[in-house]
Amino acid sequence: MNLGIIAHNSKKVLIEDFCIAYKNILAKHEVYATGTTGRRIEEVTNLHVHKFLPGSIGGDKQFMEMIERGDMDMAIMFYNPSMVDRKEPDIEVISRCCDQYNIPVATNIATAEMLILGLSRGDLDWRLHLR
Repeated sequence: MNLGIIAHNSKKVLIEDFCIAYKNILAKHEVYATGTTGRRIEEVTNLHVHKFLPGSIGGDKQFMEMIERGDMDMAIMFYNPSMVDRKEPDIEVISRCCDQYNIPVATNIATAEMLILGLSRGDLDWRLHLR
């Protein structure tokens, strides 16, 4: 499965901790992330991450293009809902894209844990039949 990950600057440490905790599950799948997030995940987990450009210079658009092509199976996006910064990827636009293309998406750690554990149990295997 192809997993997409985005984390705003204020949530980088949280996504690192999440990826460390679920490294064994992530290692069985292809992980895609915006530039800085991907680099930081690689540094703390030693997993290979396919990196897009940084979100602020087009990585968010590359992320959505992958969704639109049907090549993304799940998205995890950690952001700070009380802070809006034009330099950060637009989570609302990406979430709408996920909804349009029926991509399971988590925008907080509680939902992300449910998705990643479901992924490990095979609950998302139905996505394999869509390709």
